[in-house]
Amino acid sequence: MLRRIGVLTSGGDAPGMNASIRAVTRTALYHGLDVIGIRRGFEGLLDGDFVPLTRSSVGGILMHGGTILRTARCAEFMRPEGVNAGAAKLRENDIDALVVIGGDGSFHGALELHKRGIQVIGVPGTIDNDMAGTDCTIGFDTACNTALECISKLRDTASSHDRMFIVEVMGRNAGFLALETAVACGAEFVLVPEIPADIEAIIKKVHYAKEHGKTHSIIVLAEGVMPAHELADKLKGKCDYDPRIVVLGHIQRGGSPSCFDAVLAAKLGYAAVECLLDGKMGMMVGRIGGEIVASPLQKAWEERRPLDKDMLRIMETLSI
Repeated sequence: MLRRIGVLTSGGDAPGMNASIRAVTRTALYHGLDVIGIRRGFEGLLDGDFVPLTRSSVGGILMHGGTILRTARCAEFMRPEGVNAGAAKLRENDIDALVVIGGDGSFHGALELHKRGIQVIGVPGTIDNDMAGTDCTIGFDTACNTALECISKLRDTASSHDRMFIVEVMGRNAGFLALETAVACGAEFVLVPEIPADIEAIIKKVHYAKEHGKTHSIIVLAEGVMPAHELADKLKGKCDYDPRIVVLGHIQRGGSPSCFDAVLAAKLGYAAVECLLDGKMGMMVGRIGGEIVASPLQKAWEERRPLDKDMLRIMETLSI
């Protein structure tokens, strides 16, 4: 019988994680369950860094960025001994089930706990939006809006001084954030890990734009393609501009969640507890086609999500 559940956030933080913690906690309390917050992800699980969560302790956190439970990456949990210790720690503390909020790396750890008989549900939270099993991950929309706001300000300077800006955004292995931001801000070019970088195409497009009266240029670069300074070196002296570099970095992870992310986090946190009450385990909750669905945890990384081809065509068409 389900009496007490744990909740943790793991991996990189994302706007909306607190909203999800709140939803998990209050949904569980509504059904008469006790809730234990586990600080610092799987590292905190191994250390027994537990704190009871109540209705009031999650009050006022809905629009806070980051995660009140904090997060960490845990190398020890990548080994069987670490996972065994984590499962034992949950049982020692009478924690019957666990909600893991994080990316696919976190879901790998969750799956290992599931294999050891722990009832686990995953909630996808990452600004990269690179997980299958959901159309959108918690934090992605906010990160796009943060990048868009920054680039909009850069364009003011670019147009005032006839400059090219290379804006490096997050995305080591996936270009969802870069592509969405590039379309939204009207960038002249976007480079993503999924498509080989074509430096000559960039040079050609910049020359074309300049010949047709454009006096400035914005290039959005996903960090996984190459460092911004490397791209600047490749373009320097070839584009009639002296490229300037802006690396947005971790600013994209912070801040209050957008309305979309806050609502998504609430829906997925609620659904995670409902899945536990239904006896489901080894699953993740996600939003697909507007509906909340449950899928096996491993779907998050076994089915690689492709970039939206329509978005790629839109980017190519509108950036002439």
